[in-house]
Amino acid sequence: MIEKAELMPLNFYKKSVFTGGYRGMRYRIEKAEEEFLVTIWPEPYNFECTKEEKERQTFCFSEEGREELVQWLNQRYLDRKEEWDAACYRMF
Repeated sequence: MIEKAELMPLNFYKKSVFTGGYRGMRYRIEKAEEEFLVTIWPEPYNFECTKEEKERQTFCFSEEGREELVQWLNQRYLDRKEEWDAACYRMF
C-alpha cells in the first residue's frame, strides 16, 4: 500500500506536482488554490496522454489532508483493484 512517508512534504507541493504509481494505478498530487488535487488513472500512460478514465478528489492542504489523501488513494486502489491489475498486464 501507499505510505505517507513515500509522498513529498507540504512545502514541495507549493511549487511542484508529484506523480507516482502503485500496481497499475497512477496518481498525481498538486496544490490547487488551498487544496490538494489528487488525480488517479490506469497505467500505462502518463497524465497528459490519458484523456479519459481519470478520477479526481480534493483534500485540505494540510498534514491532515495529506493523511486523508493517502487513505483515499489506498481505498481507491482496493475498490478498483481488478482495473489496476488489468492495467499492469496491458504494459507487457
